[in-house]
Amino acid sequence: MEPVSDRHEMVAQMAPRLDPVHYCFMVVTPSTVPQALGAAIGTFREDEGVTAIVPEPLARELGEEGPAFARITLMVHSSLEGFGLTAAVASTLAEHGIACNMVAAYHHDHAFVPAADGERALALLEALSQAARR
Repeated sequence: MEPVSDRHEMVAQMAPRLDPVHYCFMVVTPSTVPQALGAAIGTFREDEGVTAIVPEPLARELGEEGPAFARITLMVHSSLEGFGLTAAVASTLAEHGIACNMVAAYHHDHAFVPAADGERALALLEALSQAARR
């Protein structure tokens, strides 16, 4: 299937899916490298260090005290050169007071929202997608 690059089509086809697992963002340290990187669903290297997105139970076991996030995967195969999907998702969630951390991967985009807001965020994104299909 070819990647979708048209903003309207990306939103219409996004088919958001809520992951039942909660995740935490954590900075990888020498003592957490094997566990964190082995379980990470995503990493990013910054000047200050490596951030890993790991399942919440492991993050807690490794001493991470930061917030937990629900992951909503946008199932549309969005083009890496497409534009507007992140803005549409983040704007919709922001209008309803929901924080959103977007992560783009090769096939899909992922919205990380506070764990307590996962179901509500999913419903909002489903409604956004449905409205784009009309």
